[in-house]
Amino acid sequence: MVLDPFLGSGTVALQSDFEGVSSIGIEAHPFIYRIAKAKLDWWYDWKRIEFLGKEVLRIAKYNFAAIEVAEMLAKAPKLLKTCYTDEALSYLFGLRIAFEQFKFENDIEQNLIWFIISSILRPTSHVGTAQWQYILPKKSKSNVQNVFGAFEHKTLQVVLDMKSAQQIQNGKGLARIIEGDARTLIDIPDNWADLVITSPPYANNYDYADATRLELTFWGEVHDWSGLQLVVRNKLIRACTQQVSGIDMEIEIALSSARLNPISLELQEVYHSLAKERLTKGGKKNYHLMIVAYFKDMADTMHSLRRCTKDGVKMCFVIGDSAPYGVHVPVDRWLGEIALNSGFTDFHFEKLRDRNIKWKNRKHRVPLQEGRLWING
Repeated sequence: MVLDPFLGSGTVALQSDFEGVSSIGIEAHPFIYRIAKAKLDWWYDWKRIEFLGKEVLRIAKYNFAAIEVAEMLAKAPKLLKTCYTDEALSYLFGLRIAFEQFKFENDIEQNLIWFIISSILRPTSHVGTAQWQYILPKKSKSNVQNVFGAFEHKTLQVVLDMKSAQQIQNGKGLARIIEGDARTLIDIPDNWADLVITSPPYANNYDYADATRLELTFWGEVHDWSGLQLVVRNKLIRACTQQVSGIDMEIEIALSSARLNPISLELQEVYHSLAKERLTKGGKKNYHLMIVAYFKDMADTMHSLRRCTKDGVKMCFVIGDSAPYGVHVPVDRWLGEIALNSGFTDFHFEKLRDRNIKWKNRKHRVPLQEGRLWING
């Protein structure tokens, strides 16, 4: 019984399916949850998806110059105008209209076609983008895919992946995924999991909300920067400074939490060091608030994991340490000590690689590491 409290795009759940193992995955980011949901429908009729892809494309080609497309183009948010030529955006809006008007037989079909369209938004943009990474409007790409060609190619790729998956495992998968909060795991039964495999957000100021701003904007789910806070950021583990504005009053409460007892003194030292260091920096980023909020959230997660895992459980966390403003944060040891405080029995860290050893464009020169934190219960 496998549990992944930070499911992401569904890797652990998908592999559990191929192994014939029951699993539950929790993902708080609504867009990434939907990506995982589409991938876990690998067992669906691939011939039907192949047909639907052709039909949606046919309608989009017919509609890309329609009045609705022209109206959407005129009202397009600045981000989309920056990332696409008018021609490319017209084609994409043509696909969106075809998708929204199409009569799908069920949610699975709708979500797989949504997945295909979402997957081509980066390759068809001429500005600097990478899959699920930040948008770089001032940089340009030499290889920009044609919208309709990219959709056709992605449909074929999805169909081939579904066929391949169905050769590995017959029948519907065993995975269950939930859009929820790892800090509470309220939908997971007590004493359920034998094995936990996961990769939580790193405490390194990566904004998982902003990383999907292009896709969320295209689908009309956010209209500006502030929309990200409401739709995504306030649901996630607090691992970036954009998530901690205005939480100063919470910090003393968090630092005095019994769930942080084993690391509270060290955490306070790091907190005060970062609070002092930020005043010497131009950006004055709230790393001091972020670090406390991050470990409070992860302590809550460990507490919830102890409730819903069996005695003898093995947990594997893929993690990396951090050094905001050059102040080292021993993430692996602190998470291990929090786990012991939550009722787990022991932990050890298996280093896989060094990080931050190529100093070009780095903000500090503290060597970092990445690896697997093994925790037993």
